[in-house]
Amino acid sequence: MTLFLFVTFLLAMLIGVPVAVALGGSSMLYVIGAGTVPDLVVVHRMVSGVDSFPLLAVPFFIMAGSLMNTAGITERIYDFALALVGWLKGGLGHVNVVGSVIFAGMSGTAVADAGGLGNIEIKAMRDHGYDVEFAVGITGASSTIGPIIPPSLPMVIYGVMANTSIGQLFAAGFIPGLLMAATMMVMVAYYAHTRGFQRDMVFSWTTLGWAFGELVAVLLTGYIAYELWFDESLKSWPLWFRGPAPLVFLAGCALVPRFRAYLPLLTPVLLIGGMSTGAFTPTEAAIAAAVYAIFLGMVVYRTLTWRGLLRVSMETIETTTIILLIVAGASIFGWLITTSRVTDNIADIVLSITDTQWIVLLLVNLFLLIVGCFMETIAAITILVPVLLPLMTKIGVDPVHFGLIMVLNLMIGLLTPPVGMVLYILARVAKISFDRATRACAPFLVPLLVTLVLVTYIPSLSLWLPTMFYR
Repeated sequence: MTLFLFVTFLLAMLIGVPVAVALGGSSMLYVIGAGTVPDLVVVHRMVSGVDSFPLLAVPFFIMAGSLMNTAGITERIYDFALALVGWLKGGLGHVNVVGSVIFAGMSGTAVADAGGLGNIEIKAMRDHGYDVEFAVGITGASSTIGPIIPPSLPMVIYGVMANTSIGQLFAAGFIPGLLMAATMMVMVAYYAHTRGFQRDMVFSWTTLGWAFGELVAVLLTGYIAYELWFDESLKSWPLWFRGPAPLVFLAGCALVPRFRAYLPLLTPVLLIGGMSTGAFTPTEAAIAAAVYAIFLGMVVYRTLTWRGLLRVSMETIETTTIILLIVAGASIFGWLITTSRVTDNIADIVLSITDTQWIVLLLVNLFLLIVGCFMETIAAITILVPVLLPLMTKIGVDPVHFGLIMVLNLMIGLLTPPVGMVLYILARVAKISFDRATRACAPFLVPLLVTLVLVTYIPSLSLWLPTMFYR
């Protein structure tokens, strides 16, 4: 019957049945065929799978990313990144990476990055004479940083399925995300040297100074807010002083005309500061991000209309429904393979071959890279966590560390055919064929794979921050 469960699921996928229906349908057929549990168990388990407080973060992170794009906030991020690193050789390639790092702290999805910032970046690189393959390749590779640096939608799903702290998962993504950015910038520098790329803007101490000043203003605002609200030595100060002070500082910086990206750059500070100080949970951070994006778009910049807000809301509902249906179907599917002891048997089979941790991790990485080529990220996480996590536990791999390994593997899958979603988006944005977009992104898999190896075999890259703040 367990073989029947997997065969029916795979057959349903091969004939084009939606993932959620394939998961739920194959599980229902298993329950009917086995006859050992009531049919209502399917419905009960599916409802229980989505009845989870952390999953409330899903629609709000999706909405926040869409609002940033719709309200034109991504353009301000791009301009800031241009001022910061645009003067380097191959400058727009570096801008592409830095812009993705900043946007990663706001949206949590690679698709939002590729469709929002990617549209601006590819057009700018074409206008400056870069070949379209280089523009598409670096845009696709940098967009995968989005779900690694917190907040991260895939990590929310992993945390729910693995019963692991989402806060720790978010903290674990910082260093790997920055490492991804560093390896990509090295790749851009290599291309700039070999292909003779020039600077895309004249170096100016004034421009660079304004950019760094904006960055310092953001960090200083976060520091002042933290000191005034959470420093115990200041608790005795009057509330009238502690309350308005950060707002006055924020308003003062916002009035500086050159600080166009100041308020958008505060988004990661708001989210990370709120979560690290306990002001709100990762789930509530998603709500804060969406509310802040609405505030910027409708009140501050007035680039977001009621019609635009309604359109984003409807798109969010549609996307969230698809994700939650997949989670619901995967919940009953995962429960069935767990109760039938498939996970234990798989772990025993692998460990009978080898119990050496680095070899098992190598095999799991290769398996996840192959899965990423054929399965959408959320579906892969919901299906494979119940299967692989017991094996990781038996060989002594921390669940938080494995979460980073799994998400990073599946992000690479977004750049590989035939199901790479980012490839389809970039092909549409750049107006090129899917095959051409695939070839363009292929060289940029190298820095991603290098990062994957480092993250896999140096656990401290992922676990240092969670240990410092949560353990």
